[in-house]
Amino acid sequence: MPEPQKPDAAPGEGAQPSEPTGIFVASPESVTATKGKDVTFVAKVDSSKLTRKPVMKWLKGKWLDLGSKAGKHLQFKESYDRNTKIYTYQMSIIKLVDGDAGGYRCEVTAKDKCDSCTFEVSVQAVEDDHEDNILEAFKRSGDAGEDAGELDFSALLKKRAKKKEGPKEEVDVWEILKAAKPCDYEKIAFEYGITDLRGMLKMLKKMKMESKTSDAFLTKLDSSYSVEKGKKMQLTVEVADPDAVVTWLKNGQEIKPSTKYVMESVGNKRTLTINKCNLSDDAVYECVVGEEKCFTEVLVKEPPVTITKLLDDVHTVVGEKVEFEVEVSEEGANVKWMKDGVELNREMAGSKYRFKKDGKRHILIINEATTEDIGMYYAFTSGGESKAELEVEEKELEVLQSIADLTVKSAEQAVFKCEVSDEKVTGKWFKDGVEVQAGDRIKMTHIGRTHKLTIDDVKASDAGDYTFVPDGYALSLSAKLNFLEIKIEYVPRQDPPKIHLDTGSGNKNVITVVAGNKLRLDVEITGEPAPTACWMREDNVLAEAEGRVRVETRKTLSTFVIDGAQKQDEGHYSITVTNPAGEDKAKLFIRVVDVPNPPGNVKCTSVGDDCGTITWDPPAFDGGVPIKGYLMERKKVGSDRWTKLNFDVYESTTYEAKKMIEGVLYEMRVFAVNGIGISQPSANSPPFMPIAPTSEPIRLTVDDVTDSTCALKWRPPERIGAGGVDGYIIEYCKEGSDQWVQANEQPVGKNQYRVKELPVGEKMLFRVVAVNIAGRSPPTTLGQAVTIREIMENPKIRLPRHLRTKLITQVGEKVNMVIPFQGKPRPIVTWLRDDVPLEDKTVGFRTSEVDTILFIRSAERIHSGKYTLSVRIENMLDSADVDIQVVEKPGPPIAVTVTDVWGFNAALEWKPPKDDGNCDIIGYTVQKADRKTKEWFTVFEHNRRPNCTVSDLVMGNEYSFRVYSENICGLSDEPGVSKNTAAIPKTGLDYDPAPFKEMDTHRSPKFTAPLVDRSVVAGYTTAISCAVRGNPKPKIIWMKNNMIIGEDPKFLMQNNQGVLTLNIRRPSLFDGGRYSCRAVNDLGQDEVECKLEVRVMQEKGGEAKK
Repeated sequence: MPEPQKPDAAPGEGAQPSEPTGIFVASPESVTATKGKDVTFVAKVDSSKLTRKPVMKWLKGKWLDLGSKAGKHLQFKESYDRNTKIYTYQMSIIKLVDGDAGGYRCEVTAKDKCDSCTFEVSVQAVEDDHEDNILEAFKRSGDAGEDAGELDFSALLKKRAKKKEGPKEEVDVWEILKAAKPCDYEKIAFEYGITDLRGMLKMLKKMKMESKTSDAFLTKLDSSYSVEKGKKMQLTVEVADPDAVVTWLKNGQEIKPSTKYVMESVGNKRTLTINKCNLSDDAVYECVVGEEKCFTEVLVKEPPVTITKLLDDVHTVVGEKVEFEVEVSEEGANVKWMKDGVELNREMAGSKYRFKKDGKRHILIINEATTEDIGMYYAFTSGGESKAELEVEEKELEVLQSIADLTVKSAEQAVFKCEVSDEKVTGKWFKDGVEVQAGDRIKMTHIGRTHKLTIDDVKASDAGDYTFVPDGYALSLSAKLNFLEIKIEYVPRQDPPKIHLDTGSGNKNVITVVAGNKLRLDVEITGEPAPTACWMREDNVLAEAEGRVRVETRKTLSTFVIDGAQKQDEGHYSITVTNPAGEDKAKLFIRVVDVPNPPGNVKCTSVGDDCGTITWDPPAFDGGVPIKGYLMERKKVGSDRWTKLNFDVYESTTYEAKKMIEGVLYEMRVFAVNGIGISQPSANSPPFMPIAPTSEPIRLTVDDVTDSTCALKWRPPERIGAGGVDGYIIEYCKEGSDQWVQANEQPVGKNQYRVKELPVGEKMLFRVVAVNIAGRSPPTTLGQAVTIREIMENPKIRLPRHLRTKLITQVGEKVNMVIPFQGKPRPIVTWLRDDVPLEDKTVGFRTSEVDTILFIRSAERIHSGKYTLSVRIENMLDSADVDIQVVEKPGPPIAVTVTDVWGFNAALEWKPPKDDGNCDIIGYTVQKADRKTKEWFTVFEHNRRPNCTVSDLVMGNEYSFRVYSENICGLSDEPGVSKNTAAIPKTGLDYDPAPFKEMDTHRSPKFTAPLVDRSVVAGYTTAISCAVRGNPKPKIIWMKNNMIIGEDPKFLMQNNQGVLTLNIRRPSLFDGGRYSCRAVNDLGQDEVECKLEVRVMQEKGGEAKK
């Protein structure tokens, strides 16, 4: 996109470009552009003096990060010039709108260097120039030409002249809204052009809430926070009460402490730390203290994905594999690949392109490059782009062995041979420009890279120029065949045989051949008559036969051939030629060399946080050639991709591999290299993991000191790594000495330890070391020496809350009370029951240094009582009381009697049970049964009075009754059965009622249930109750200490069907005393009273204050 042209500035509006400062080579310039146009800003940064890649941020105003706004409207690009080492950053604004106007800033940071520059964007409206020719104002809609669409006369309309407005005074709308009434909000919004009135009212409400003074908070949370993805975020408030408990909520759900959320409390400050923020942490957070709250909103910004490693240009040949690799700033990012402006995706690519992701690396793979793949390739991310060029050349054919001229005699064999670099290349043979056709005498072969033309029984007509032309290449190999015509005149002659041996090496007696290669040794022999050749190995004759090791014989040439030389072919050989004139003999040694065997025993001997030391043994067989060095490769366990660690041979058998990832398992393999080549890879090393010792433990403190021991506490190291922590070693020494003594033989797993057998009165220093598979961490040492001596501490009992009130348990249940205490030296613990030393063998107790346990394996009612715990150190004493009440089911009611029967009703009365189960009776259950069926049915449950009236009895039946008593343990096991029965007689068919006599129901008030003395705990709401009857309905008067209780909100008086209840809300010591209830009507009055005791339980021993 071209950069916008800077318009001519009006007077007073000239925008001067920002001068490049510091790191900037070129900075963006301020522009004034037309609405709807595109503008681009360019910044250039010189990285030649930077140690790290610079990071660029584009900002609008003071704080708005434009990186999170990347999209169709805002586009960012990044490129790098390797020659000049200059990074170029571009920001493009597509189709300017009025909201884009304002001040902008770009910031660049690189480790310890930082620079920034500012620029302005002004947006002007579109201006239309009208021509004087009115006909040109007519236009048609559409794009098809003059006659397309309908006529559009909008250009003839007059434009209303813009009114020149004077300078407006700046007003603060927030202040106006704060002072205005709610009914005027819409009017203010219309007057000042407020479009988002609802959003402003929400912000106004928050501002008003924040302006209110808070009793719980000194400093509240800000309205919002922003943090980049992956960074750490801290929310801090300051509370008025340093002991206040703070609860943190996220979207209304309570946050539990974890490695993700860390909550700290230091003095009045409360801090919530959110580690490694992600998009799920974008939420509303609350801080709650008691009934007060403060809110904030955390915005997690996802930074644009930038390219950290740019694409590299590639130059290759046809058929080769090509890989374009780019590395981005974040794993899992999307990368778009394009070629010459056309997007490459999986649907279009088919089998030609492959896309691979490996962490932050994205790879485009072209399987077999062709000339059609030449072009420019692009990789795009949301925050940058990179490009690289691919050049593909045709593969050149290399001639390894050309054909040579031949001179042959009649009836001999002519062989033309050539060798090219590509085994797949085919070709044709020509003689004097005419293609040679195969026949009986002429044979053409193609084996591997070798092409042969063989002519048997050469004739004079075979002489000429022979040419080999490879198919598909502009290349030809030529040679000449000369026919030698000899006229033979027979002259008898005899010459002794002679061996003409040329090994081609400095040592004529040694011939070296590479294992697997073919050895063909042509030995020219002369002599007349033609001599006979004999090849031998040691004492064995090599016969002329087909096979891997063979001898080929001609008239003047004896050839020794070994196909695919092997190590066992190495040895001493000899050739002997004889004829009638004599003999000749030559000896030679054939040495077979090969690539070495793989190295052995590859293993890792030591590791670091990102490195490991690898050792191996040299190969057992060096291939007959000295070892030049080694090549190393490594891979992750489970992966099939090996990475080369060195390209030049490494001579030593110990190597330090670096740049590995801590906590990942790796495997190594080694290749041996000699003058022949590279060996097969060694066996994979046992898996090893780069790990490093942890950092030192932190916050080492003294927890306790006695006359011979010292208890220490510490926190785990801040950096643990993949190796974890196996334990801790504790060491100590005397002050002024450097002879540290290890206190524990084996590492301890806990973060505390008590060092024993220390000398009394000495000043000792302590230090702690963390240990894992990588070794010892640096030590953490106490800041000052500790004097080993006993520390006096007053005895104090920490009575649990549930034991501060009466402990009620049932008969047969277990009682197990654990009561912690403190004091130094170890206090003497004593238990009393009802102020008498505890001697009951069924009640036991055990005491440790920090607590005592009282246990009863099977509770009985005799175990009820007051138990007193005393801890004493010399003349210092502390004590606490625990009340235990053992209860069981009550006995049956007694004297159950039917007192009256009338109509279909029967009146019952009984007396409370002799045994109440050691607790109050809370009610009775009444059942009935007729004499015919003898089946029992429940009539009343939880009946509080010792009497009742049973109704709805059936005429003609006789009923028996039984009553169960009930307490907190349940119903009694046996019921109380009525001594007499209730018979409901049958009457005649004619009902003859007795004369009605109206009963006088008027009676003076009488309390049927009195008030009961109570003893309650201060602060817990209680109630006292009684029951009264009387007619007319009596007036109820409640009194405390003979003073009438008025309309005091602390007391709530209730009357439910004659059951009177006085509720006392959270009584204190001043609410204790004598309470009375008086019932009054015209016929008389009655009064009941009780005593109410209010006690306060003290943390520090003794009896409760009453």
